[in-house]
Amino acid sequence: MSLFDATAHAFGLLFSGDAALWRIIWVSLKTSIIGLLLATPPAVLLGYAIAMHRFPGRRIAIWLAQCALSLPTVLIGLLLYLLLSRRGPLGPLEWLFSQSGIIAGQFVVGLPVLLAFTLAAVQALDARYAETARALGASRWRIMTTVLHEARYGVMAAVISGFGRVISEVGCALMVGGNIEGETRTITTAIALETSKGEFAQGIALGIVLVALALLMNGALMLLQGEAHTAGGRT
Repeated sequence: MSLFDATAHAFGLLFSGDAALWRIIWVSLKTSIIGLLLATPPAVLLGYAIAMHRFPGRRIAIWLAQCALSLPTVLIGLLLYLLLSRRGPLGPLEWLFSQSGIIAGQFVVGLPVLLAFTLAAVQALDARYAETARALGASRWRIMTTVLHEARYGVMAAVISGFGRVISEVGCALMVGGNIEGETRTITTAIALETSKGEFAQGIALGIVLVALALLMNGALMLLQGEAHTAGGRT
């Protein structure tokens, strides 16, 4: 099958509502979004805490947060596989080769991105926001909400970048999910499988979906950056 024929077949699969194809897309979106939603609160709170507080080992914490961005997803998959395997400490959960296992993997993959971006966004803020709120007698919770509100564009950019990271990773999803048809087969693992089989149409179709998601995410990020610049100009 030529590239043109494979591409035409790919669009046919997308627009014909192929059940297997859209099941793969649904599993990818479901596991990525849930994993990201679970990772966002702890990552944002931890990023805020590291950025706003001075404590022994703070530089090491920042260094570790930044280094975690470079962790290969296949290594994360290996560690989770050992933890979730029958003989592992989390084996009784029976999450290995299940969507719950993929969600756990997406949580771990997305957490460093959210943490590092939130940390950078809060550190970039003018320290007078927190100082003014503190001088007015605001509680710690109120100070935190005030600071995070001012850093909201950076936090939203972190969430968008985190989603791009988890939806496009393959190593962790393959090792923990097992690439089971109809259950744990994601966009990236399906592309790898179909390419190895020489069946390019479905791989191209799923690749088109990934490109469309990337365009949407980057478009949303550009809008956020434009709003941030507009807000900065007004102040």
